[in-house]
Amino acid sequence: MDSQPPSIKSRSKLSHIISEYSDIILGIIFSILTYYFYITNNQVLSVLSIAIAIGSFSLTVAEITDILADRFEEPYASFVLTFSAVIVEIVLLFMIILHTSDSTQGLETVKGGIISAVIVDMNVLLGLAILIGGLNYKEQEHNKDTSSTYTTLLLVATSALLVPSIINYTKDSQKLFSASVAISILLFIFYIFIFIFQTKTHKEFFRVEGKSRFKILQKKAKERARKKRENIQEEQDEDYIFEKFPSSLNLLAIFIFIFIIGVLAETFAKNGMVLAKEYGISAGLAGLIIAIIAVSPEIMTAIKAAREDEIQRVVNIAMGASTVSIMLTVPILMMLSYANGIELTLDFNAFQVGALLLTIILAWKTTDNGETNYFEGISHLMFFASYATIATLYN
Repeated sequence: MDSQPPSIKSRSKLSHIISEYSDIILGIIFSILTYYFYITNNQVLSVLSIAIAIGSFSLTVAEITDILADRFEEPYASFVLTFSAVIVEIVLLFMIILHTSDSTQGLETVKGGIISAVIVDMNVLLGLAILIGGLNYKEQEHNKDTSSTYTTLLLVATSALLVPSIINYTKDSQKLFSASVAISILLFIFYIFIFIFQTKTHKEFFRVEGKSRFKILQKKAKERARKKRENIQEEQDEDYIFEKFPSSLNLLAIFIFIFIIGVLAETFAKNGMVLAKEYGISAGLAGLIIAIIAVSPEIMTAIKAAREDEIQRVVNIAMGASTVSIMLTVPILMMLSYANGIELTLDFNAFQVGALLLTIILAWKTTDNGETNYFEGISHLMFFASYATIATLYN
């Protein structure tokens, strides 16, 4: 018989709901606060609360995609995670394009957001995960073919972005736009070949090469955790609702939350750009803030993977998301902009392209031997801190 009084059982159930669904609860609360601050003309708090709401719902998307990822093997598991994050990024950036199409500052913010998404993925996400994983396990092993392949792809993609930037010096706007369209098409075609490479011909490049010395202990720990969860479920008959959903229903849930994020992003773009102009926030810093909001759920997923000694998954997420950010975000934003009569060009400034190239070189050096340690994580975070400092001051 259950000896717990009804009041204790009720509190336990409430605690479970708050714990499991805190991201959705926070998203709803801050969405309501956004509306309140908007009607009371408190623009600063309105933008801040809507950023938290977007981040909270993005975390929900990441958690659902993490459930889907557990049902697939690599590289498909990482694909699910990276695509969901990139969709959020595209939604945020496109809303800014729509609301600031007549503003140079707005379009520069979008360009900064594209570059910053890669910078955040490759330095904050990868750096934090390697740092935390390194502190827990001293060294972690991954398939060096993964990082070698991704850094090559990113180097080629970044080099392609140099073309419109160089043509920009000719001061011919028509040539610049034509070059931007051509490069976006080439990037999309290149990604089709990459997708085939990852999923068909060279899948082994994106899986763990062998079991690290921690894997046996990790497997036992996971088994104990699984049994413990099963016992808790039997006693309480409670579980995260999305765990019970079939994959098709979870995909529907993801689209619903992304739609909500899109609605919120429209208000964020409208108010956020006004606020940025009012307070003199640089386009680089504004783009960086957008990137952090979009990537934050991925960061938490990567940290969780690093703690469980799944550094291969971290590398797949960080570098895979960076690849998709350039090769899919750019063409899709170009297409959406053109469809709405907006001329988006890919003339990134020297600071952005330089930071992107240095990031790829750093990632190549820290992952090329198939092992990572906490010092390499610190190196990535140090690079990001330097980039953020310059982005704040650079106009």
